[in-house]
Amino acid sequence: LPCLLKKEPKTTETMSTAKPHLNIVVVGHIDSGKSTTTGHLIVKTGAIDKRAVETIEKQASDNGKSHAKYAWILDKLTAERDRGITIDISLWKIDTPKYLCTIIDAPGHRDFIKNMITGTSQADVAVLVVSAAAQEFENGMSFNGQTKEHALLAYTLGIRQMIVLVNKMDDKSVNFQENRFTDIKEKLGAHLKKTGFNPEKVPFVPVSGWFGDNLTEPSANMSWYKGPTFLQAIDTLEVPKRLTEKALRFPLQDIYKIGGVGNVCVGRIETGVVTPNTKLYIAPCGISASVKSIEMHREVVPKASAGDNVGLCVSDISIKDVQRGYVVGDADNDPPAAVQDFTAQIVVVNHPGEIKAGYAPVLDFHTSHVACRFVELISKVDKKTGVELEAAPKSIVKGDAAIVRFEPTRPLSCEPFAAYPPLGRFAVRDMRETIAIGIVKSINKRAPTLETPQ
Repeated sequence: LPCLLKKEPKTTETMSTAKPHLNIVVVGHIDSGKSTTTGHLIVKTGAIDKRAVETIEKQASDNGKSHAKYAWILDKLTAERDRGITIDISLWKIDTPKYLCTIIDAPGHRDFIKNMITGTSQADVAVLVVSAAAQEFENGMSFNGQTKEHALLAYTLGIRQMIVLVNKMDDKSVNFQENRFTDIKEKLGAHLKKTGFNPEKVPFVPVSGWFGDNLTEPSANMSWYKGPTFLQAIDTLEVPKRLTEKALRFPLQDIYKIGGVGNVCVGRIETGVVTPNTKLYIAPCGISASVKSIEMHREVVPKASAGDNVGLCVSDISIKDVQRGYVVGDADNDPPAAVQDFTAQIVVVNHPGEIKAGYAPVLDFHTSHVACRFVELISKVDKKTGVELEAAPKSIVKGDAAIVRFEPTRPLSCEPFAAYPPLGRFAVRDMRETIAIGIVKSINKRAPTLETPQ
């Protein structure tokens, strides 16, 4: 994470200007090989010191887990290494010929879907990893699998560009054969089209995350494949338009107290620009602060703007009063606010029964996860045109689009989609599933509220 070095980092004027910055989240069903593939790419691109790699390899070997040596580059928590799964997101910097990339490795286990959503909300593009091994792709696409849900959540959170890695092509059940890759490409491509992606613009790359096939160099084991490697596919992507002209919005991923540095707010700037000495306002708690310095990938930078994953070293706040999901803004330029209630347009994508007023599922906004009550079903509308079909319906069901007034059960800061798109999108989750997606139409502000961090 940025800004976590105790020693004085070097200052650079070119971190965010030398190459365009691209944020990439790696998602997919559990055990598809996300961390192994990402870790191996980090090694192959020279983004990690050789001594560090040797140390991690020894640690994995000493624990009888040599097979996890690449995954352990990203999976650093004891619980992650003991269980062999990713629990929280981790960030790493890599360079491609075209881009400076922040790679965000997200968990695949459905128990940690909140962390996956937090990571995806900070990304410009997604890499969806699926396993070609026998039955593993099918498991990921099943009702309880995470492949479909991760694709839907990525689209809901604003991602419109994707790379699909068909991993484990080295598995004995596949043996690098083209027919398995083609079958997966056809089935997954059809689903991505239903989700909203254009499969014609989604590169499908057959890889072996463990052996490194097609990560940075073409694989001799798959001479039938004529497309780009993973690294080349990244450089075919485009940087989305950055909303630098809007006021600052910086949803917090975390806040740390670092010895010798101070309090550090970590996350991605969604809109606007921030510089040292900027006066900050944090919602929904209503706390003021100021920026002492800005760091990106352990280097001090003179400013940061929309799209940058940074650490803001701030003064005048206590980490007890601030938490993940809060939103930082410029105190002198349209600062963020707590919401009393908000009106949104939603589409119910997966619910077994009727949804009525009083229902209170969790809504996932940017890095915030807050239960919100359906206070009023204002109208049913046409999904494509938004034209009202029925006023004040008693209930809505799967397939319906509706205008709904929500009331958060805990302090929340969000924005109308038209004003600040990254803070106006949300997913509605219940029963460990995504049941609806939506955008905020309008908000009613409320007085700031201090809350004990969860």
